[in-house]
Amino acid sequence: MVRPTVGGAVALFLFIFLSAAAAASPSSALPESEASAATLPASGGQINSNSVLVALLDSHYTVLAELVEKALLLPSLEAAVGRQNVTIFAPRNEALERDLDPEFKRFLLEPGNLRSLQTLLLYHVVPVRVASAAWPQSRHPTLAGDHLHLSSNSSSEKMVGFAAVVQPDAVVRPDGVIHGIERLLVPRSVQEDFNRRRSLADISAVLPTGAPEVDPRTHRLKKPAPPVLPGAPPVLPIYDAMAPGPSIAPAPAPGPGHGKHWFDGESQVKDFIQTLLLYGGYNEFADILVNLTSLATEMGRLVSEGYVLTVLAPNDDAMARLTADQLSEPGAPEAIMYYHLIPEYQTEESMYNAVRRFGKVRYDTLRLPHKVVAREADGSVKFGAGEGSAYLFDPDIYTDGRISVQGIDAVLFPPDEEAPPATQLSPAARKAEIAQVKAKAKLKAKLRRGKLMEIGCNLLDVLGQRFRFLTCQ
Repeated sequence: MVRPTVGGAVALFLFIFLSAAAAASPSSALPESEASAATLPASGGQINSNSVLVALLDSHYTVLAELVEKALLLPSLEAAVGRQNVTIFAPRNEALERDLDPEFKRFLLEPGNLRSLQTLLLYHVVPVRVASAAWPQSRHPTLAGDHLHLSSNSSSEKMVGFAAVVQPDAVVRPDGVIHGIERLLVPRSVQEDFNRRRSLADISAVLPTGAPEVDPRTHRLKKPAPPVLPGAPPVLPIYDAMAPGPSIAPAPAPGPGHGKHWFDGESQVKDFIQTLLLYGGYNEFADILVNLTSLATEMGRLVSEGYVLTVLAPNDDAMARLTADQLSEPGAPEAIMYYHLIPEYQTEESMYNAVRRFGKVRYDTLRLPHKVVAREADGSVKFGAGEGSAYLFDPDIYTDGRISVQGIDAVLFPPDEEAPPATQLSPAARKAEIAQVKAKAKLKAKLRRGKLMEIGCNLLDVLGQRFRFLTCQ
């Protein structure tokens, strides 16, 4: 009777042992991800080095990782990873750097919009593991409280909202997975907040009618400007309306800047350049204005705003004497051309009368602070002094009341600059050049003189005394 009792006790013990072993065996057969998830703390505890959150901070999605740190979301994400597996949809760095609207990015990084930045980033995290092999066709809640729609299009391309998945399973860890997407996902609440802030900023940037304005140059209240009549001359000097150039003329303030241009400066500049080409002998000057520099465009803008210009245009023979070094330096073509632009409207008659009356006249140029000096010589107007002087060779090539073009026979340089260096020629080449000049002189009927001198010479010719005056020869 005792033996059966002992055998029953042993059998009962073996049954309890095998039951305990059978209960423990299913946990060992769990997948690796579920087993690892079971070992994680139930609340936000310490995250191990194999966590998906650590992998995100160390991945090539560096811009997203920086935003997560700036948004102070690491504790919240650690708690979420500690509770369950997560799926992170990470935008490319290019989508956050180059493709993102600069105003929207500035809005997210402002300290007062921290909640919007946190909502935007949590919108990219789903508290469930979504593998690319079993991509669902349903809506999933995000850590931001909104829902994301996961789907696949006709070409079997995986979609997260309106963003395509460009790198599925970019990072796989036991507690989560990261998928790379092509663009940033913006929840409706963040977009509405941005639109509301932008509208408020636009409204606050508009000054009320009649509000006092402060001059940024003097830091004093501006006086209300009198109304400008159509066609009236500009209030500001031309130097304030010029575009900034390489040490040519300062432009500390904008020009008149009126929305209505009373003059069509672009058409007028095209007209005078076309006149130069048809007149002949000024192709090089026109080429520099149009192709080598942007002065033609700037001249058109200035004339449209009401300014007037007088152009001293060197002919092709004068431009040919310029060396390559003088035109190859940065800003050299603009500097030369600006010295030939006078911010006044002058004709041949007005300049000749001025030099006859005053002897010497200094005209302002667009190359500050240099001036060009004009004086009377041989019944015409002579600009400059010494070897670098130029004569008024072709007067009034173009005059329309806004732009006046006067042809000269040499390129002008400021007095403090060296004149173009003269090339050393051999005696034979020098004789050939002199002969060529004499041949050109014979082909020309006569040099253009001032109008008064030409009339005087014609009167002497009628009286038969022209041969007595060398200037009329």
